[in-house]
Amino acid sequence: MDTAAPPNFKDHISQLMLHAVEQITTGSGKQSGIEIVRTRQTDHGDYSCNLAMQLAKPLRKNPREIAALLIAALPPSPYLEKVEVAGAGFINFFIKTAAKQACLDNILQRSSAYGTSDFGKKREIQVEFVSANPTGPLHVGHGRGAAFGASLANVLSAAGFTVTREYYVNDAGRQMDILAVSTWLRYLELNDIHIPFPDNAYQGDYVKVMARLIHEAHADRYVHHPEKLLQGFPASAYETAINTDDLLDRLIANAKAILDQDYAYIHNFVLTEQLGDCRNDLMEFGVSFDTWFSEQSLFDNGLVAQAVRELEEKKHLYRQDGAVWFRSTEFGDEKDRVVQRENGQYTYFASDIAYHLNKFERGFETIINVWGADHHGYIPRVKAALQALALDADRLNIALVQFAVLYRNGKKASMSTRSGDFVTLRELRQEVGNDAARFFYVMRKSDQHLDFDLDLAKSQSNDNPVYYIQYAHARICSVLEQWGGDIARLTNADTNLLANASELALLQRLIDFPDIIIAAAEEFSPHLIAFYLRELASEFHSYYNSTHFLVTNIPLMEARLVLITAIRQVLRNGLALLGVGAPEKM
Repeated sequence: MDTAAPPNFKDHISQLMLHAVEQITTGSGKQSGIEIVRTRQTDHGDYSCNLAMQLAKPLRKNPREIAALLIAALPPSPYLEKVEVAGAGFINFFIKTAAKQACLDNILQRSSAYGTSDFGKKREIQVEFVSANPTGPLHVGHGRGAAFGASLANVLSAAGFTVTREYYVNDAGRQMDILAVSTWLRYLELNDIHIPFPDNAYQGDYVKVMARLIHEAHADRYVHHPEKLLQGFPASAYETAINTDDLLDRLIANAKAILDQDYAYIHNFVLTEQLGDCRNDLMEFGVSFDTWFSEQSLFDNGLVAQAVRELEEKKHLYRQDGAVWFRSTEFGDEKDRVVQRENGQYTYFASDIAYHLNKFERGFETIINVWGADHHGYIPRVKAALQALALDADRLNIALVQFAVLYRNGKKASMSTRSGDFVTLRELRQEVGNDAARFFYVMRKSDQHLDFDLDLAKSQSNDNPVYYIQYAHARICSVLEQWGGDIARLTNADTNLLANASELALLQRLIDFPDIIIAAAEEFSPHLIAFYLRELASEFHSYYNSTHFLVTNIPLMEARLVLITAIRQVLRNGLALLGVGAPEKM
């Protein structure tokens, strides 16, 4: 390997172009960012740049003329074979074959670190994702947010950012109260006290399981004056209102009054059970968090009151109909928002304001919220609050995730948490496996609709993308096992022998991997890794089907083995970013 490969060809060419533009503009036309892109056709070289067309207006010259000047001003490079002007003024760069071949040694040496970079300069990024209400098991819709958020965090970390993964625990507010009362009603049933169960309470079997656990541990300890639960509701009125939110609110208020201090036990029990189940489910899915942030802590520490007080001090609040309103329309929102109700209770929005203020106070340079697409309308009000608090709202980025729809045997599965008729993430994982679930969730752009084809995910065919990629990895392992040699020997392989079209294409594909990670980080798009792996696997399978590896020509055999060893490493590294395993046997 005579030519040492630079850390990144795109960066190298960018630096060359920066030097050239300074030469032809005498420093007056500096470019802050020169875009170098991969070409789609090999006869257009390996990389291309449109800088000449960008400079045409300020320099008042023809782009092709500027391109020629830039090429003439380029410093010498040990990695460039030639540079050409094409079309209206594109500059195409051809990398020396020897430079590409030398990259294999870099891949083997860096091993699991290949693809990582210092692009992010250790800038601190927080990724908050999943954050599902702990009111029931995670369902397949939550799974997509979990897989996307975890993969995005991995990609950002690989690109050189310092990443904090956070789960916002919605442990305060009405939904937890509904779950607590739902569980208490089921507990009363176990004590032969039957009160009509509202359809809009939580219906799932997990509620009955929690009620049974309380009953087994405490018998009738929490049977307190159940006859008072319907206080204020004449029978006819109760029957009329049984499925209304008003009834639920009255039941919650009555339950709190009846149980008194014991209500806290019911509430904390159901929270602990569901949050624990959520943690375990996510851990089994390969999704972990650095921080589990409690919404209730915002109230306990006075941060919600503080945030509202700061808005008031900045004259962004007003009172109307007994409630306190935030003038969010002054910052681009479609209407003003209530932050404190007439009864003095703060709204969910108020706690969200406090939570985001806290994120900024923790010093993250960039904050990424992974939200369901149905929360799209929530973005303007949160950003409005940040602007009102004199914070840089551009530091907050919202990555929207479309709902995933599961199809089993061609039929759509329901996913309603309240009704209890839904497919849990755990059930999905048990049916298709973690690897298929993680990959299928991220193989499309997050804001695109996803139909999760369960039958395809379980199939062992080339149409199943995760199987196809893992099979490429296993095939390489099989070849290396048959060879039985020491991988360390391959560092001395004569890679100049890798010169046919398919081998050169594979070399370039491997070289692209670090750039793909950076692009995925910049665009918050881990699906780019999935696309890349599919393309690499496809090129490898074609190469495998047309090539003999364990040939009698030892130098040629070792050259081909070092190539597929590098492919195996990149497949393994890419799959790891997506939380997918790389089996050695299939």
